[in-house]
Amino acid sequence: MAKSSSKATVGGVKCAAFWGHDGKALADFYAAALGWEVTQTFGDAAAMISDGTTAYVFYTAESFKAPNWPDDELVFHLDLVFDDVEDAEQRLIGLGATKPAHQPGGKHWTVLLDPSEQPFCISARG
Repeated sequence: MAKSSSKATVGGVKCAAFWGHDGKALADFYAAALGWEVTQTFGDAAAMISDGTTAYVFYTAESFKAPNWPDDELVFHLDLVFDDVEDAEQRLIGLGATKPAHQPGGKHWTVLLDPSEQPFCISARG
């Protein structure tokens, strides 16, 4: 039997990656949504955004198919927080998001679809 180490192994997330019809367009959308910057591009296939501590990479996948939400289970999605949720919703829609009729969050969160038609949620900070 192996000896147990007294120090716990601690990991961290360096980056999260997402796929869609157009990785660069998704990077531009989320950078504008969050007030971040596109920090790196990878040819025509991908782009990275960051706030200096967290990074997301958005890849183009030619065979990408958006989930048929809410019927399809989601593999992953983002929850974004804002000081003024109503203002954020209107700004995000202006950037290319859409608001589906199905809104399971009540007053707690709002579901929007990004330009690749993938759901993400917005809510108030705190």
